[in-house]
Amino acid sequence: MQVHHVRIYYEDTDFSGSVYHANYLRYMERGREHLIGCDELRRLWDEDGVGFVVYKAELTYKEPARFGDALEVRTTAERTSDWRAVFRQDVWRAGGSQPLVEGRIELVTVDKAGKLVRLPEGVRTAIDAQVASRTG
Repeated sequence: MQVHHVRIYYEDTDFSGSVYHANYLRYMERGREHLIGCDELRRLWDEDGVGFVVYKAELTYKEPARFGDALEVRTTAERTSDWRAVFRQDVWRAGGSQPLVEGRIELVTVDKAGKLVRLPEGVRTAIDAQVASRTG
C-alpha cells in the first residue's frame, strides 16, 4: 500500500468549509502518481509513447474533510486484465478509524494517438508484485 499525505488548505474547501467533492479525485491522482513514480510515468510517455487514462471512477463519500485536516490517501492496485488496472484509493483523516471517502479508479493505457494498448509489462509486473506482497 502506498500512503500519500495531503494537508487541506482553505482553497480546497467549498462555501460550507468542507472539501469540495471533486478535489478528492485530484488527491487520488497524486496517490497513483506516487505509487507508479513520476520518473516512470514520464519515461513511459517519452520513450514508450504510453499514458494512463481514467476509464471509470467510483467514489463514495462517507464524511467530509475540513480546512486544516491532515489526510492520507491509501492506494493499492491490482490488474483485472492485461489491459486494465484498478486502484483502490481510500481517503482517511490521519489517525481516523474509518475512511472519509472510498474510491475505486479503473485505468487503461493509450498510445499517443489515443488508441487503447496493453498495460506496459513493467507496470503489470509492479502491480502484480504489490498484490503478492499484500497476500503473501
